[in-house]
Amino acid sequence: MITILVADDEAAVREKLRKIIDSSPDLRVIAEAWDGRSAVDQASRLLPDIVVMDVRMPGADGIKATRRLRELASPPAVLMLTAFGLDQYVEQALAAGASGFLLKDTPPADLLSALRSLGEGHAVFAPAVTGHVIDLAARDETVGERREDIDLADMLTGRQLDVLRLLCRGMSNTDIAAELGMTEGTVKGHVTQLLSRLGARNRVEAARIAYRAGMTGDDS
Repeated sequence: MITILVADDEAAVREKLRKIIDSSPDLRVIAEAWDGRSAVDQASRLLPDIVVMDVRMPGADGIKATRRLRELASPPAVLMLTAFGLDQYVEQALAAGASGFLLKDTPPADLLSALRSLGEGHAVFAPAVTGHVIDLAARDETVGERREDIDLADMLTGRQLDVLRLLCRGMSNTDIAAELGMTEGTVKGHVTQLLSRLGARNRVEAARIAYRAGMTGDDS
């Protein structure tokens, strides 16, 4: 059973998320929080596996609360949810230690799948978020010079390079599997291996490393 704390300042949103999550027998909401401070207080006491966190809340917002949660002795994974534009929040959420970032209009089935992946220790980002962060890196002067010392061909197998190239387009494991004619489980295995070889914590970091090494999603 994966235990979850839902943090959002709107009661209707919390109720909706609780109904979606509790509809799955392997997931259970154990508490609700209405702001960042209450989320940290309750997580400290109840030790949920995951905190589903709204970005914008009164008092301590989701970004500040995530930083505090990651400082706990047994920190939960944090899944950030937002209905707002990406530019303002994605980089801050990643820097704060969020393990995932989804939009609030994510279909319920995808939300449940994301929570299970987080429960298994994987990072989860909406495809649009992955692509967005790569775009930020492309515009960032600090990464204007690509890291020519990284030779992806020496670090990864040919199939892992194929997977990484599609990951750089923000494609999900399901989409990558369809594109390459693999099972989703095989793709997941390749992603795990390439993250390890690149020293990346998640798909977004892997995509940014690939970009800095000269790869783009349009490479053939």
